[in-house]
Amino acid sequence: MPDKFLIAVELRGAGIHPHAWRREDSRAEELFTARYWTDHIEAADRAGIDIAFLPDAFALQSGDGVELGRIEAAAIAARAAAGTRSIGLVPTVTVTHTEPFHVSKQIASIDYASSGRAGWEVAVSQDADEVTLFGRKGPQTVGELWREADDAAEVVTRLWDSWEDDAEIRDASTGRFIDRDKLHYIDFEGDYFSVKGPSITPRPPQGQPIVVVRAEDDPSTAVAAKRADIVRISAPTIDDAAVVAARVRRAVVAEGRDPAEVHVVLDLEVHVSDTAAADVDQLNSWSPYVPDSVSFRGNAAELQELLDGLAASGVVDGVTLRPLALAQSVEAITTDVVPGLAWHDGATPRLRPGPLLRSRLGLARPENRYAVRRQAAQGASK
Repeated sequence: MPDKFLIAVELRGAGIHPHAWRREDSRAEELFTARYWTDHIEAADRAGIDIAFLPDAFALQSGDGVELGRIEAAAIAARAAAGTRSIGLVPTVTVTHTEPFHVSKQIASIDYASSGRAGWEVAVSQDADEVTLFGRKGPQTVGELWREADDAAEVVTRLWDSWEDDAEIRDASTGRFIDRDKLHYIDFEGDYFSVKGPSITPRPPQGQPIVVVRAEDDPSTAVAAKRADIVRISAPTIDDAAVVAARVRRAVVAEGRDPAEVHVVLDLEVHVSDTAAADVDQLNSWSPYVPDSVSFRGNAAELQELLDGLAASGVVDGVTLRPLALAQSVEAITTDVVPGLAWHDGATPRLRPGPLLRSRLGLARPENRYAVRRQAAQGASK
């Protein structure tokens, strides 16, 4: 059994099926309450699931009779931080109409609230209708959107480093709260942003919170290969997933990075039930749904067998379970699936021990780029 296999769950509304809210057990009446989200995230945390992905977008959901409306994913992550102990909290924050300074502060604050368990899923807004919601600029091509996202990620990660770890000195005798030599201007000048910095938030507990990018096309794959700690992929079959994962890993190597330090994670659309076939038939009678990636419909033992096989195969470094009907499948996953996995140690299928999400992924806490430069300059001047 491999020493790393990540299990994530994506918490999207009442489920990824557009009519999941119509099930009697959907808890759709609670979608805009904190309790709905914290119940599911805390259950995943107790089961030892590694990450909760919290999707978000600027546009309303599309389609006839579907659930409408969203709560901001970053706010959900912040709310869930206090009630969880080990699960990574990774909201989607779209950069297309958002200032990277705000994104940096938002994710850093979640990292503080969770004691080092935050991540950021980078996304772009390709919907022309969303442009009118902000009125800041016109439509962009996919290539332009991801070039802008690349710039945004550079700004965000520089801002996370703009305070050295020991910048706060709190010297009451001299009245100095911080050592200003350890706060740094990031002086970023790019095609889309001009940001001087520094951040107003100290360096996060992880140093650099986890960055996640979904590789869906060439532009997003390029950014994922350059920036991501976790790359999310989708594919219609396991064999196709092997091809996509290999392509992503080649792109990572081409960027001069070690593919062992980048987790390629497959979307797996699931409905876990002893009556899965009938359940899905009912969902599809309301509105047919075509899967976006590998799909599983079956009972807990069958999903355990699939996950154990994937972990042993080495095709991918983990999976993101995407329930068709969230309330039903999260209960089954956390109660009946994860505890019985072959590599489960009775408490958690974590990748590595440690309080930080980076530790869980087997990733070192990175050095602060500005501290390294300052120390090098000091050494050269002696």
